[in-house]
Amino acid sequence: MDFHADPGFAGIEKFESKLWLASPTMHGEEKKWVDDAIVTNWVSTVGENINETEKKMAEYVGCKYAVGLSCCTAALHMATKLAGEKLYGQARPSEGTLAGRKVFCSDLTFDASVNPVAYEDGEAVFIDTEKDTWNMDPAALEKAFELYPDVKLVVVAHLYGTPAKMDEIRKICEKHGASIVEDAAESLGAKYLSGGDWKETGSLGDYNAISFNGNKIITGSSGGMFLTNSREDAEKVRKWSTQSREAAPWYQHEEVGYNYRMSNIVAGVVRGQIPFLDEHIARKKAIWERYKEGFKGLPVSMNPYDGKKSIPNFWLSCIIIDEDAMAPHVRGDKDELWKKTSGKSSPGEILEALAAFNAEGRPIWKPMHMQPIYCENAFVTVEGNGRGRTNAYIEGGGIDVGADIFRRGLCLPSDIKMTAEQQDRVIEIVKRCFA
Repeated sequence: MDFHADPGFAGIEKFESKLWLASPTMHGEEKKWVDDAIVTNWVSTVGENINETEKKMAEYVGCKYAVGLSCCTAALHMATKLAGEKLYGQARPSEGTLAGRKVFCSDLTFDASVNPVAYEDGEAVFIDTEKDTWNMDPAALEKAFELYPDVKLVVVAHLYGTPAKMDEIRKICEKHGASIVEDAAESLGAKYLSGGDWKETGSLGDYNAISFNGNKIITGSSGGMFLTNSREDAEKVRKWSTQSREAAPWYQHEEVGYNYRMSNIVAGVVRGQIPFLDEHIARKKAIWERYKEGFKGLPVSMNPYDGKKSIPNFWLSCIIIDEDAMAPHVRGDKDELWKKTSGKSSPGEILEALAAFNAEGRPIWKPMHMQPIYCENAFVTVEGNGRGRTNAYIEGGGIDVGADIFRRGLCLPSDIKMTAEQQDRVIEIVKRCFA
């Protein structure tokens, strides 16, 4: 569809430069520490930038130890591998620590949350989403333990910067003797009220990970961290992530290792970003609130959170279209078709309209149980087994909250460099789609 030629979009100007979903925002301090690494020649995987970044992030999150790694996926892998070893013992070099074991995982997330389970030869069982926060549903998790009582590990992700219902999830896991890997890649700086105290995400699991990817709330261009209160766990991850080198004058290895350590240059960028974390969160919150106000009267709602139990970092602002305002659309594996319908719209139409005016939006994460690579893995909802629920002779197809959010939701431009005028233009484009 040519949105520029459509009279319904008359008067809206195309953005002169790309309006991004979420791009890095530099402040100048980053260059100081990167230059320091270069001048002092500490450009590898050791140096003062790494030491200071680990120290400052541990202090901010409220844990004792942080291990800087090349990316959050590496941190999640180390967390998952370590959890498997703690639960089931040291694995052979030819197999993972979760070989033959099932692991309960958030369903509505990026695949980096769950791929480490496969790295360690485990089998992910996907737990459906709840509507209050778009995160793992505790009721579905409880149902999963009924179906698979031997499971001892749960991987929980905080979607788009909004904390999951961690107290409920923790209580269920403790009841069943299960450990938690917390994927806080998207939620650095978000807070959760637990036991009467506000705690940072990244400190709520038994094994925790955060991200400094280029589009995150602060960035190092790449990078991630493993966070823990256990010195033993931190030292194990340091060992594994530096190729598991033993204390010998030659290279000696007793365990499989990985080249996962953060570089001192990447750490310099992160070090320069840390002082601006709270400022970035405030800007993200203002964007979310402006969208909420701007969409009043429109048949959409913002990505939700529990205001009594959590303070998100508002990493991405998202909307979900009311069911009765959904225009017809259908998706394949790589493309989709949508139909223009008066008074209604669809994610496909809105995203295409934004793209036509040079703004970046994105579909909601496609649930893991719908991904081709994981289509044979078990999926559990509040009703129990979520697979094979459709029936030609019985009306209805079973509950699948994550699939419904994916079908009706989308992510909007959430870059903190976006001006109020630019955001007003985005809001107007979305409104015109419902005309």
